[in-house]
Amino acid sequence: MASAPVVEVLTRGELTVKGRLPWSSNATLLVEATLDGASALGVYKPERGERPLWDFPSGLYRRELAAWHLSEVLGWGLVPLTIERDGPYGEGSVQLFIAADFEQHYFTMREDDKHHDRLRRICAFDLITNNADRKSGHCLLGEDGTIYAIDNGLCFHTDPKLRTVIWDFADEPVPAELRDDLKRLVAKPLPAAFRELIAPDECAVLLKRTRALLKMGRFPSDTIGRGYPWPLV
Repeated sequence: MASAPVVEVLTRGELTVKGRLPWSSNATLLVEATLDGASALGVYKPERGERPLWDFPSGLYRRELAAWHLSEVLGWGLVPLTIERDGPYGEGSVQLFIAADFEQHYFTMREDDKHHDRLRRICAFDLITNNADRKSGHCLLGEDGTIYAIDNGLCFHTDPKLRTVIWDFADEPVPAELRDDLKRLVAKPLPAAFRELIAPDECAVLLKRTRALLKMGRFPSDTIGRGYPWPLV
């Protein structure tokens, strides 16, 4: 969790657009939030800047918010703090900007065994959220040494949509500590804040996918060869 001052600055601070982040299919803006002399950088994704998709409804920023809520409920801290804001271009999400080594991405981090536990956690997260777009560059190695999972707008669809670069753990057992967290997730109703962001049937299928992963007990493999996003990085 971010410290309370950062939460307060992003939630209540005045937002100033500093520029547009490159290589994003939707409007993705770097903003600075300022409040009472404090400041924080964020990534602002307004609904107005979303490119229409045939298979996902508008309001992808709500899925970004839902992904953060789910990560927090699990206690995994994968998704940077993400809040809803009425910003310079209307309603959208603002996510805490992660200062990272942008030369690093999934394909480089997987070469170091010390990152594997964190990457397995992201793998499990993407499986239950049905992430349709986990590119290598969506895994950031922060300056604090933590790996974060960003760009979670194409999650939670009821149809099978999984497209990810994280297949290296296929057929491995899901670690016990992750299974324990997933068991807690399905043992009680999803939080109201989460249920307000995605449709009831999407909530139901999220829990169904989680139970299926628990029953299987292993990370799946890409049996049809179509489970990769494009571009890969």
